[in-house]
Amino acid sequence: MHVNKVHRVTTIDRVAVNLGESVDWLYDVALEMDTEDGVIRVYGPGDQQVIAFTDFGIETLVELIKIHKELSSTQS
Repeated sequence: MHVNKVHRVTTIDRVAVNLGESVDWLYDVALEMDTEDGVIRVYGPGDQQVIAFTDFGIETLVELIKIHKELSSTQS
């Protein structure tokens, strides 16, 4: 997928609902991602900002979630 062909993004709040995960936890996981991973930071008025994901970004995030969950289960 070409990054310059993105025609929609999904906010972290909606992704969290769809995946059944906490927004705060997903935010921590998403901090590991860069723009080329499919994450976009959207800035609004004042200090407002939201993280959004391309379809590729959601796929990348799901893979990172799996890694984080595997790591936490082996550390328990």
